[in-house]
Amino acid sequence: MPRLRHALSGYRHMWLFVMFDLPVKTRAQRREYTRFRNRLVARGFVMLQLSVYARHCPSDAAAASESRFVRAGLPPEGQVRLMSVTDRQFARMEVAFGGKRRPVEDPPAQLAIF
Repeated sequence: MPRLRHALSGYRHMWLFVMFDLPVKTRAQRREYTRFRNRLVARGFVMLQLSVYARHCPSDAAAASESRFVRAGLPPEGQVRLMSVTDRQFARMEVAFGGKRRPVEDPPAQLAIF
């Protein structure tokens, strides 16, 4: 039973943030931007803000794997930053819309097999 508690710990689950600033002046650059963005979405990343995407990962190892996936598809130009935070840190994020606090996105439901 202690193993199950650890498996559902908010410190074990991670969120991987991908923040990018890519050039879009030429047609080729726009194509690279779209390809990069579509690759993230197809992999399960959700847009939090313009050019800021996040994905829930069940473990640090899964976050590292997703990080390698993102780095493997980097466009030739621009800047991409990756950051991992725990599920608990993500839950403490404050989101303000016009000065009002709103709850953040819920992590996806995890299937626990006993």
